[in-house]
Amino acid sequence: MQTGKFIKNAAVLTVTALILRGIGMVFRVWLSGAIGAEGMGLYQLILSVYMLAATFATSGISTAVTRLIAEELEVGTARSVRRILFRSVCLTLVIAAASTAAVFFGADLIAEFFIKDMRAALSLKILAFSLPFMGISSCIRGYFIALRRVAVQSSAQVFEQLIRIGVIMVIIGHFAPYGIGYASAAVLIGDTVAEALSCLFMFIGYNVSRRNINAAKCGRKSPPYSVTGRIAAISLPITAGRYLTTGLRTIESLIVPQKLAAHSGAYDLSLAAFGNLKGMALPVLFFPGSFLSALSTLMVPEMSGAAASGDKSAIRSAVSKTISITCEAAMIIAGIFVIFSGEIGRLLYSSDEVGILIACLSPLVPLMYLESVTDGILKGLDQQNAVFRYNVIDSAVRIALIYAVVPLFGMAGFLTVMAVSNVMTSVLCIGRLLRCAEMGFDWKNWVLRPIIAAAVACGGGYGAARLMPESGELLRFLVGAAVCIGVYAAAMIRFGGFAAFRRRK
Repeated sequence: MQTGKFIKNAAVLTVTALILRGIGMVFRVWLSGAIGAEGMGLYQLILSVYMLAATFATSGISTAVTRLIAEELEVGTARSVRRILFRSVCLTLVIAAASTAAVFFGADLIAEFFIKDMRAALSLKILAFSLPFMGISSCIRGYFIALRRVAVQSSAQVFEQLIRIGVIMVIIGHFAPYGIGYASAAVLIGDTVAEALSCLFMFIGYNVSRRNINAAKCGRKSPPYSVTGRIAAISLPITAGRYLTTGLRTIESLIVPQKLAAHSGAYDLSLAAFGNLKGMALPVLFFPGSFLSALSTLMVPEMSGAAASGDKSAIRSAVSKTISITCEAAMIIAGIFVIFSGEIGRLLYSSDEVGILIACLSPLVPLMYLESVTDGILKGLDQQNAVFRYNVIDSAVRIALIYAVVPLFGMAGFLTVMAVSNVMTSVLCIGRLLRCAEMGFDWKNWVLRPIIAAAVACGGGYGAARLMPESGELLRFLVGAAVCIGVYAAAMIRFGGFAAFRRRK
């Protein structure tokens, strides 16, 4: 691993993710005010179908592109790198075209029988045209990750988000007076335009970069294997897992409002509650984990290289550092969410309900973050089949529990389902990763030390905030969070934490 380049790329991806999520959070706050909780609920249902269609369009080929091109950079040529990318784009376009046709011509049926809200039909027809652009972008993104050049894809993502928001803010006022269905359609128009222009941006970046590919000079003109076959061997398990998982999650998103309505007796209120959870609370919880998504992305080529060379010590070291960093960051983030959940809900959404949801889900933050990171590492270690099995088990259990629990207990039941799901999948993924790395779970350094430090820090932060009763809610939150982070850092250093950042003597 080239540590300097890895840290630089991680920094670029982290800053990009923070910018994107920050802009996205502000935009969601504005959008929730523009279309209301019920509108956000309908938009989340449409997004569930969107994610399923996007899974078909991208087809897991991006990971295959990253792995194969990373190998070619070591033993192949620039020509073989371009051949892999070209073949990947061709495959993606074929699948994306089929996905586009299925969504566009099946929009009315999907809206009527699955979403059970005909207001979604127009949005579904619009989103269909974004899928080919999304597929091409995913291939080029995998190419840049393999080259360890993340600036282009990061710039494209920021560009895409700005275009999306700009288009939506310009046109939504013309659509919203006609109802929630048209307001959602305006959002999907913004998404489609943004995907198209982002794809063009990345294609231009590829054309600029392809002349400077630093591949090995082995003399062969193409890989000594069927490119299509290798892409299929890597992408099919990932694709199958994503198809099934996303499909089951889509089913889950479609049935949750119905089961909540079976408990409360009011579909509109249930849709609003679902919008509060999926459209408002969960994005807040995932926002601070931006740097962890960068770790997960960059670990795929790094772990693939270490596994190919048989360097077990490098794998163990990378796994240990990654889990340590994730746990140390996640514990204090979860603590801040727990003690300031009410303030966050009111500051962002003027909603005590969102604050309650944040408080209930905050203890799951470390598991959510660990699951995200271990997923990327496992795929880098060629463990996509195991990830597929775990995702299937998780989705099946979630749907069964939703049918059994949510009609009886409402939102409290669904939060319990989420807790069971996160614990189960995290345990399965971490256990598999540790077996692959041939190492044990370091309870003291990964769990006990960060929990104790976070408890001390959050006590100090809570006390500091309560000493300012006359101050505004925003100031109390900022001071309390700053005290939490400062005390946590001091406690961790005192307890001998942050080992991943210390140089060995």
